[in-house]
Amino acid sequence: MTTKDIELLINSAETAMENAIAPYSGFKVGASLMTKTKRLYSGSNIENPSVMLSTCAERIALMKALTSKKDTLKAIAIVSSDGAYCFPCGACRQMLFEFAPDISIYLKSKEGIKRFSIQELLPNPFIRGRLNMEAR
Repeated sequence: MTTKDIELLINSAETAMENAIAPYSGFKVGASLMTKTKRLYSGSNIENPSVMLSTCAERIALMKALTSKKDTLKAIAIVSSDGAYCFPCGACRQMLFEFAPDISIYLKSKEGIKRFSIQELLPNPFIRGRLNMEAR
């Protein structure tokens, strides 16, 4: 990833964050995925009074990318309204690993940008082979 690619990815996540629906927590999150051909897919968190029905920005961006079936996922950027590093939750980490096991994760805060591999953030993923069944 070039510096320009990372900047584009972060800017896309920041734009997505503005569309977050977070009336209960006020904690807005934006995420943007970049494919190998530099296509961007963004998402923002959406809250619901029934907390289990809320959806993370990362998973929304991932679902958009997966349903387009256009390209391999290369990187994701995640930003939040509080200006601190916003790490993906466990469910998002597992989903990212399942569909993009080589993805780079860029987090932006007031202090700068940090890069992680999905393996760093999810060192012991649940893997398909443990299910004793093939993907259908």
